[in-house]
Amino acid sequence: MKRDPRTIMLTFGRSLKLKCPVCGRASIVQRPFNLKHRCDSCGTIFKREEGFFVGAIMANVVATEVFILIAYFALLLLTTLSDRATFIILFALAIAFPLTFYHHSWSLWLAMDHLIEGLPPGNRQH
Repeated sequence: MKRDPRTIMLTFGRSLKLKCPVCGRASIVQRPFNLKHRCDSCGTIFKREEGFFVGAIMANVVATEVFILIAYFALLLLTTLSDRATFIILFALAIAFPLTFYHHSWSLWLAMDHLIEGLPPGNRQH
């Protein structure tokens, strides 16, 4: 199924804001490092079957690796830091980046799933 580029951009824009990829009205985050089970506004189910978010975890790992490589080359080319200082900076980034990117990796994974398959609707219980 072919998607309108505006729909794709809207969906990814919502995910960058950590909003529901379907309606864009409610946050997907319940509390730090915990995703809501469903959208508070439209009822779309976020938490799926066991193993659904392995892709989100993999995306976080790959994004971290790419970020560390870019940071390494930037430090190598733009600074005269010692190897020890470079290692300490890269180690700190390797710890901080995946924690910072955690919710966004899940949100982007939800957006991709919504665009490819469509997220399952839920029954609103309000």
